[in-house]
Amino acid sequence: MRYEFRVTGLVSPALAEAFPELEREPVPQQTLFHGAVTDEAHLFGLLTRFQDLGLCIEEMRRLPE
Repeated sequence: MRYEFRVTGLVSPALAEAFPELEREPVPQQTLFHGAVTDEAHLFGLLTRFQDLGLCIEEMRRLPE
């Protein structure tokens, strides 16, 4: 499964290192993270990591394979 996470604001490269399995793409006023998610536990782990780092997810969606 591939997912995209749209996060409020620009996430620095240093902070993005907390998500080595995801690619980071800065866009105006947001940062997109996208990549493979292996299973539901991995997905919930990513969501927890975003929350623990104080990042606000504006949108999350599963991408077509």
